[in-house]
Amino acid sequence: MKKKIYRSLMELTKSPVQSWGIRKFTTSRVSKPLIRSFANVYKIDLNESEKKVTEFDTLQSLFIRELKPGIRQVASGDETIVSPVDGTLSETGLISEDATFTIKGQTYDVNELVGLEDTGKRYLGGRYMLFYLSPTDYHRIHSPVEGEIVKTWALGTHSSPVNPLGLSLGDRVLAKNYRLLTEVSTEDDHRVCVVKIGALNVNSIHPGKAMANGTVSKGEEMAYFSFGSSVMLLFEKGMVEKEILNGKVKYGEAIATITK
Repeated sequence: MKKKIYRSLMELTKSPVQSWGIRKFTTSRVSKPLIRSFANVYKIDLNESEKKVTEFDTLQSLFIRELKPGIRQVASGDETIVSPVDGTLSETGLISEDATFTIKGQTYDVNELVGLEDTGKRYLGGRYMLFYLSPTDYHRIHSPVEGEIVKTWALGTHSSPVNPLGLSLGDRVLAKNYRLLTEVSTEDDHRVCVVKIGALNVNSIHPGKAMANGTVSKGEEMAYFSFGSSVMLLFEKGMVEKEILNGKVKYGEAIATITK
């Protein structure tokens, strides 16, 4: 029962009124008595947290917690692509030359997903990876590669559920939800698009300092989610040599190899 209640607080809705109410409660000190219970129900490993459980003032502050320095090791090697998040690497596949790909029985168009036709063309024949973040997971997003930030742009106006059921029954939610996209160019001029897919309307994705720096190191924080959601990675054709589809992943773990 508790898990159902907590899930309702952390999963998104199209209703602006419900979204406002959920956001208001979880960011208020009124939610503080639920913090320890929430952590226990979702089996959150607070030993990894930079703060102690007693130091969180709201349920939201627990949800966007930072980790202790050095708790994650970022895989080395210029050719190694790392997971941008803690979560479940749930889907990988090819983007066809006609721009389409399929997730949970629904067909998407990469041009609609990225909203820029010239950018979409770059990923024809490439690959995608989809990561789902549950309420248990650490909700900060890190760069999968080292490189130059080519551009960052936002699309969409509201958000629908992006959990497995939402992906199956929703109306192509990955391409319609509010999303913040960042394209990164590696030293070898390979392009990766990091698609941060929002929740609870437009206020769920918060850019980090790295977004203003022009460059990112591999494993550097790019943004964080204030509510649960998903991240997609798009790779150019021929860029990814080897994928590792292994269910649960931690940020910094190797997930693919760049073709040299």
